[in-house]
Amino acid sequence: MASATAHHDDHPSGIMRWLTTTNHKDIGTLYLWFALIMFFVGGAMSLIIRTELWQPGLQFVNPDFFNQMTTVHALVMVFGVVMPAFTGFANWQIPLMIGAPDMALPRLNNWSFWLLPPAATLLMISLFVPGGGPAAGWTLYAPLSTSGSPGMGMDFTILSVHLLGMSSILGSINIIATILNMRAPGMNLLKMPMFVWSWLITAFLLLAAIPVLAGAVTMLLTDRHFGTTFFNAAGGGDPVLFQHIFWFFGHPEVYILILPAFGVVSQIIPTFARKPLFGYVSMVYATATIAFLSFIVWAHHMYTVGMPLAGNMFFMFATMLIAIPTGVKVFNWVATMWRGSMTFETPMLFAVGTVFTFTMGGLTGIMLSLAPVDTQYHDTYFVVAHFHYTIFGGSVLALMGAAYYWMPKWTGHMYNETLGKWHFWLTVIGFNLTFFPQHFLGLAGMQRRVPDYGLQFVEFNQWSTVGAFLLGISQILLLVVVIKCIKGGKKATTQVWEGAEGLEWTVPSPAPYHTFATPPKIR
Repeated sequence: MASATAHHDDHPSGIMRWLTTTNHKDIGTLYLWFALIMFFVGGAMSLIIRTELWQPGLQFVNPDFFNQMTTVHALVMVFGVVMPAFTGFANWQIPLMIGAPDMALPRLNNWSFWLLPPAATLLMISLFVPGGGPAAGWTLYAPLSTSGSPGMGMDFTILSVHLLGMSSILGSINIIATILNMRAPGMNLLKMPMFVWSWLITAFLLLAAIPVLAGAVTMLLTDRHFGTTFFNAAGGGDPVLFQHIFWFFGHPEVYILILPAFGVVSQIIPTFARKPLFGYVSMVYATATIAFLSFIVWAHHMYTVGMPLAGNMFFMFATMLIAIPTGVKVFNWVATMWRGSMTFETPMLFAVGTVFTFTMGGLTGIMLSLAPVDTQYHDTYFVVAHFHYTIFGGSVLALMGAAYYWMPKWTGHMYNETLGKWHFWLTVIGFNLTFFPQHFLGLAGMQRRVPDYGLQFVEFNQWSTVGAFLLGISQILLLVVVIKCIKGGKKATTQVWEGAEGLEWTVPSPAPYHTFATPPKIR
């Protein structure tokens, strides 16, 4: 009887199970549900923005609230959706892929998740406190975020960003410790699946970049309340200093958002092409090169602040350099598909969609890297289009593909293939309808983060708004598919995925496809 009681205490049920769990699968699930909820919250904010932009003039919201929406929408999507979702996949998959029983630091793992809901709550509350929410854009530029946001909302946002950063740092420490210390015997670093590699590199990026953001927002806080003048020219400070510090975090951050997506695509494409990933070692080196270069290009966001010509030139050439390792990756994915026995189930559709839309975003990125040209594009909708093609078209489509790819493995049930394909096509059409016209708006000079605009921009904005509502509504399909898959459905077979597990284990092996059907035994 005593032992039965003890056993019951070891495994609490109900809400306590989720609050106290140290199981990597439970924590991965928590991260993914959190990200899905925040996805709908952030999506609703973007629809408020697009509704206001349906026609010129001020219709639905006042300009202050419009700016709060652009700020919080971005913070929610970056820190509340993409990062937690990829961390959820990391928690689920990394131990399985490297043959570890769990993450290296299970209690830290629990803590790194449970910092997120309070952080998200603070961010949401910032919209409702006296003095108004944060209206400084997601970049929180001073003086918009110092004297320009006198209310408590900005303080809540700063505290929220601190907690979100703590969560990321703890998660990264855990992922690095797990990958470096807990691989199965015989799995050296160059035998790890690409998803594991991409996360190992991402975790180091997080450890290097997040403390910089923490420093920037702490300096904002002391400027706001403790009489410092880091970013106040009247006291000997410099608002441009904030931009340098912020972007030294912000540029690696966009690679933090995309590298795990590259890892996902590198798992999905070989499975559905039914052949090993082309150029595995070059993929690893390309990922590491991108990570290194991401730290020396930050001021390409700042061509218009009056840097010396030599500075502009350096950042321009360093930025163009990133196209090379990125091009290597795209080439390798295409070469993996080349003459493969491809089928286009939902995960493969999302993977191919990711490669296509991310490449589009990469090409507009090369345009933006050119200092003389960027002087015209800077702070227009061209930039908005560019980063949504990389972050939604790259990261979010890859997240969706990963969900379809691994759900059968997690639940034991097949998702509904028909609904999955509908979800894919509606998402991709809605996405392109929303953001493709914004390239033209930006080239024609429409500024971003402004709720009103000239009459010449009406038509493209209306297309964009229609696309946004199509994109938003089609995400309900994702929710339906996920819930149906968890509740039941036909049993998952090894039909397409039979190669997947084996490929995850023996990527560099030259063995023919059929030998991948069963993973090698762990000694």
